[in-house]
Amino acid sequence: MLDESLLDTPDALSEADRRGLLRGAAEAGARVRTALRLGTEAGIPDLKPDGRPRALLIAGPGMASAGVADLLGALAGAACPLTRIHPTGVAPAAGALRWELPGWAGSVDLLLIATADGGEPGLSILVDQAYRRGCTVAAVAPSDTPVAEAVEGAHGLFVPMATGPYEEEVPLGAAAPGVLWALLTPMLALLDRTGVVAAPPDALQKVADRLDQVAERCGPAIATYSNPAKTLAAELADALPVIWTEGQAAGPVGRRFVSALADLAGRPALAAQLPEALASHTVLLSGPLAAGGPDDFFRDRVEDPPAFRVRVVLLRDRPTGGLSAVPTARELALGHDTAISELEPEEGSDLETLAEMIAITDFAAVYLSLASGA
Repeated sequence: MLDESLLDTPDALSEADRRGLLRGAAEAGARVRTALRLGTEAGIPDLKPDGRPRALLIAGPGMASAGVADLLGALAGAACPLTRIHPTGVAPAAGALRWELPGWAGSVDLLLIATADGGEPGLSILVDQAYRRGCTVAAVAPSDTPVAEAVEGAHGLFVPMATGPYEEEVPLGAAAPGVLWALLTPMLALLDRTGVVAAPPDALQKVADRLDQVAERCGPAIATYSNPAKTLAAELADALPVIWTEGQAAGPVGRRFVSALADLAGRPALAAQLPEALASHTVLLSGPLAAGGPDDFFRDRVEDPPAFRVRVVLLRDRPTGGLSAVPTARELALGHDTAISELEPEEGSDLETLAEMIAITDFAAVYLSLASGA
C-alpha cells in the first residue's frame, strides 16, 4: 500500500531512495547537455552523409534500448523505416544475449547500438557481422567496453555514454531515469545530420531546459497538491493504470510509462492508443476490475489491501488536424464510473513536449516506487 505521507516528507523520500532514482530523474537535463557535448566531440556535427539510409536498425538490451527504438521510430515516421533487433538467449544476462542482423541488411542501412552496459559479447558479434555486410554502425555505450572497441575496430561512430554530473560510474539499471536521455540524445543528433529526424543542437538544448523545468515542478520538495508527478503517483496507488495515448509522441511515452511502472514500482499497467483503445478496452471498463465492480463483503477493511480498480490515464500530445478522441474517452470512462488522470504538456516543439511527458511519468513511477516500498 502507498504511504502518502512519505510523498510530502523530502527527508524520508531521500532515505527511501537507495537506488538514487530521484537524482537520476532530476539530472535528465544535465544528461542531455553532456550527451550533446560528447556527440560533438565524437564528430557528429562534422559528418557529411551522402543521404538518408534505406532503413534504420537498432539493437541493445533492456528497457532503455527499447525506449530509444520506440521513440526514434515515432519521430522518424515515414521518413525512414526503423526495425528493432530483439535479443535472443536463455537468460537476460549480458553474456547470454545474442542479436542477429536481418538477411536484407546491407551497405545502404544504418545500425544503431544503444547499451548502458557495453559488455555484451552478442553486440560485439553483431558489430562484426554488420561490418562484413557493409552496414554503417553507430553506437552509444560506456567508454572502455568491448562494444566500444568493436565499433571503433569496425570504423564506426562511437559516442561515450553520458553520466550524471555527480556520478563516477554509469548506473547499471537501464530503467533508471536519465539513462534514456544519455542513449537517445546522440542518436537524435546523428539522425538530424542524416535528415531522418529534425533535432538540431538548439532544439536539443531546449529539451534539456524543459527537463530542468519539469525537475523543478516535480522535485521532492514540492508538495503533492502542486506536483503533477506526486499527484499522479497518489492517484495510481490502488489502481490498475490503463494508459490511453493520443498523438505521435504520446504513444511511445505511454509504453515507456508501462515499462517504468513494472521495472521501478513493480506495478502492472496497460497502454493503448486512441481511438482504438475505446473499442479494445470497453469490456475492461465494465468487467470485474471496473471501478463499480463487486467487492468482497467479507474482506477485512483494516488488514486486507483494497482490490485494484481500473484508472484511465490520458497522455496526449497536440491532436493532428484538430481531431481528438479525448472527449469521447472521457465520456466512456465517466460513463463506467472510472476515474481519470490527464497529462497534457505545455506548448513547445515535438521534442519538448515529448521530453515533458517522459519526465513527469518517470518522476511518477519513482514516487510510486518509493512510497510503496518497492
